[in-house]
Order: sequence, then C-alpha cells, then structure tokens
Amino acid sequence: MAAKSEGRFEDLLKRLEQIVSLLEQGQDIDESLKLYEEGMKLSSRLEKRLGEIERKVYEVKNVSKLDKNEDDKMDLELF
Repeated sequence: MAAKSEGRFEDLLKRLEQIVSLLEQGQDIDESLKLYEEGMKLSSRLEKRLGEIERKVYEVKNVSKLDKNEDDKMDLELF
C-alpha cells in the first residue's frame, strides 16, 4: 500500500482537477507556471500509482490460475 505521505489516489486526483480548473479560469503567468508544474508532478504520481493498481488487479485475477499451474489460461488483459 502507498505511504500516507504520498496521499490517497482520490485526493491527488481531486487536487489535479482543482489545478486544471484554476488554469482554465486564467491566472497570472507566474501562478500558472507554478500550478502547471504541480499538476505535472501530480499527473506523474497518479500515473505511477494507477500502474501499480492495474498490476495488483492483474495479480488478483490470475492468482488462482497460477496456484493450479494453469498459467496457459491466464487472462493477459489488465481489465
């Protein structure tokens, strides 16, 4: 599980949505740059976390097949 200091996925996504909204409203150039930088960092963290979640779902979907040595029947799609 992700460390608490990294934040919950939902909280990070909500902050990213707030940043997008602020940028759409228009800010001065310095504030826009700060928001853009924060948004890009959040986007990267969210993408990494989503990848971890997808891998976990894949493992859960296929664990019984691995236990039964039925790896030829594994579902190769993440979702």
